[in-house]
Order: sequence, then structure tokens, then C-alpha cells
Amino acid sequence: MLSEQALQLVDTVAQVGSFTAAAAKLNKVPSAISYAIKQIEDELGVALFNRHHRSVSLTLAGEHFVAEARAILKQLDAIKRGTQQVANGWQPRLGIAVDTLVRADRVSLLIADFYRHFDDVELVVSTQVFNGVWESLTLGHSQLAIGATTAIPVGGIYQYRDMGHIGWQFLVSRNHPLAQLDRPLEDEDIRPFAAITVEDTAREIPKRQSPLLDNQRRILVPDWIRAINCFREGLGVGYMPAHLATPFVRAGALIEKSLARPQAPTPCCLAWNGANTSPAITWLLDYLGHGDKLQSDWLS
Repeated sequence: MLSEQALQLVDTVAQVGSFTAAAAKLNKVPSAISYAIKQIEDELGVALFNRHHRSVSLTLAGEHFVAEARAILKQLDAIKRGTQQVANGWQPRLGIAVDTLVRADRVSLLIADFYRHFDDVELVVSTQVFNGVWESLTLGHSQLAIGATTAIPVGGIYQYRDMGHIGWQFLVSRNHPLAQLDRPLEDEDIRPFAAITVEDTAREIPKRQSPLLDNQRRILVPDWIRAINCFREGLGVGYMPAHLATPFVRAGALIEKSLARPQAPTPCCLAWNGANTSPAITWLLDYLGHGDKLQSDWLS
């Protein structure tokens, strides 16, 4: 079978244009080069070189062979380098699960800053909701999660950094019947109206249950932007992260209502698989920072 050395030999002869020059470059005698090339041609059953008095030139079959050989040699070199890099802690792919609770503009900035430092690592960012973040970590689709909430037991060695708590605002549209009530809303006030909730993206672990009253209808949306649109259209009522809702409340697009039984703030964290460290993850953890920085960057 053709070996890497055979491919390199043919490529070298093609580059220098003679068996003598190839022999000098490889510290061999010309007869050894000529014999090795003849063996390769016999194995293929085709002539790769036209022999001239003091030089050789590629046949059409030889040109095809050299082009393919160079592609294979390049791939083999990439495999070697990649294997050595992985052994030294490098990963060719890094997945980040980002909960839709966090600021979307920070995701774009993170991606840009990451590729300024790592042009040989593929960064795969997925947006998840609630337990979908934990599922992504559990299944190995992601190695790091930003904005993970309501921690649940999962397999593996996971480490955490506190991102603070997410406050919730109960929202209605400006023209909604509940907007006119000048008192904390009771469950019976809310029950007749559909609850607008963002659907948990988990598929293989239990979904997180959004606040829902008995016999209350719900409207499931894929993200908070769609939730805002539903609130504004008066299709329903419900909770939204305070840091995302506040600009719309201040602008008068939505009305925040107080409740007799408000939802408690939700703890939020940065989480990663401690068993899969790499230079890229180390850089990300340093870039993201701790406590106050995490909260101000992603939840403000």
C-alpha cells in the first residue's frame, strides 16, 4: 500500500524535476530514488513521470496523483498537529450554552473577542431555555453555560460561579383589563387570562415548570422577544426577567403589576464541566470574570 513516505517522495521528485536533485535533497543516491519511484508506478500500474535525459516531468496521471497526494499529506499533518494539541489540552470545538435570560448583545461581543484570541477553535454557541442549558452540559453538547438557573443534579463534575439573582416582573399590556386595577393582583384576577411563558428547551431531562395557576391557559413562545410581542398585543399576562422588561416598562409599552404572591428571584450561575479544561475554557473563564462582573455584564 502507498505510504506517507511514498507520497512525499513523489511530491519531492515532482518539485525538483529530477531523480538526482531529489536524491541530493533527501540524502540518498539517485538509483534508490529511481527504484522507489518505479515500485510506486508498478503498484499503481501507471507511469507518473516521463523520463528525459537529465530530468523528469509529470504525466497527466502523475499530475493527478501529486495533487491528491499533497491534499492527503496536508490532512495527515493536520491530524498529527490536532492530536498533539488535544493531548496538551487543546480542543478543536468548544460549545457554550446561553440561556435566553441573558443579554443577547453580550453574546455577539463574546464571539468577536473569542475569535481574536482563538482562530483554530470552532466556537459553537447555542441558545437554550431553563433546563435546556443543563441538558446541553449533561449531553456534552456544551462545555460551558452562561445564565444557568435553578440548578438540578446532573452527572459529571461541574463547577459554578454565582451570577446573582434574576428578579421577575409581572407584565400586562397598557390596554389590558388588569392594567387598571390599583391593587396587588390576586390569583383569581389572573386566572382568566393566558399565561405567556417561554418554553423550556430540555428534551431528555425534566422541563422546568413555569408559574401557572390551576386551570389557566398558557401561550408558549420560543424566546423573550416573542414574549414581549405577545404582552404588547394583549394576548396574555405573565412574568419576565426584570432586566429585560424594565426598558419596555419605562417606555410605557408594558405595565408592571404588583402581585399578592409575587415570584421569588431566581438564582443564576455560570457553570462548566470541570473535567474538560482547555486553554480556550481557561481564557473564557478569565474573560467572563466573577460575581459582580458577571451580573453587570449579562443581567443588567
